[in-house]
Amino acid sequence: MSVVLITGASTGIGNLTAKKLARDGHTVFASMRGIDRRNVSITRQFEELAAAENLDLHVIELDVTSQDSADAAVEAVVDQAGHLDVVVQNAGHLYVGYVEAFTDEDLTHLIDINAVGAHRVNRAALPYLREQRSGTLLYVGSTIIVTTPPFLGPYVASKAAFDAIAVVTSYEAAQFGIETSIVMPGAITQGTSHFPNASRASDTKVTEAYAFLDPLVARNEEATASLMRPGVDQDPQVVADEIARILGLPRGQKPFRSVVDFTEAGVDHVMAFSDLTREAFVTRMGFGETLQLKA
Repeated sequence: MSVVLITGASTGIGNLTAKKLARDGHTVFASMRGIDRRNVSITRQFEELAAAENLDLHVIELDVTSQDSADAAVEAVVDQAGHLDVVVQNAGHLYVGYVEAFTDEDLTHLIDINAVGAHRVNRAALPYLREQRSGTLLYVGSTIIVTTPPFLGPYVASKAAFDAIAVVTSYEAAQFGIETSIVMPGAITQGTSHFPNASRASDTKVTEAYAFLDPLVARNEEATASLMRPGVDQDPQVVADEIARILGLPRGQKPFRSVVDFTEAGVDHVMAFSDLTREAFVTRMGFGETLQLKA
């Protein structure tokens, strides 16, 4: 069993993953912001669950927009558990609106959360993983980097950056025996807080200029839900179960990517070809060894 740190565990996939992994016998640190303030009720739910089911499940403070917070969280995990095996990079936020109406501060803030945040957590965790020459970085990405729907521009850009960070970090991490897996959920409109908690663009004047498109934006969630076949239960628990399955695989046998897509958009085929192309290119450069997990 592994010691696992999960970011963004207050709701949705992160929350379900923390519970699933703890029930599977892992030592789990479910992290989020404001564990004794904004998310105090979530903290209590985790604590009550851990007590009721005798789970090795803990709640820890972690704000991915702060390097100090990430460093402190990882240090606390290692101090309490003795080591760290897995980081599940799940923290993220959604913006909905017209691209032009998002200010540069809006876009920078979202990329800071969704992409740079993962890099901060990596910088906090990698020194420990490198020293022990083992571990797993598992990223909860998105099929949106391929499907690229309208009215979610900054989110698409941030998840593309997140995916790129996962890929380029994997080359170097693999040389220290650290595995990488990227789980790419498709659109999910049930069981998560993505759409209900989404932020809007700051520039209201520009937003007003696009007002004739408001009916399209208003049915964004409905349009996304319509992509599912009738009767499909788009339960985010399926994503949590896939994360647990991957982490349960022997060292060296974890997939680099796994797509869980209720919309059946064909992203798995696109990414398989994309990764093959990338790996062939890296190999032609003479850097094929960076694609191999070192013992």
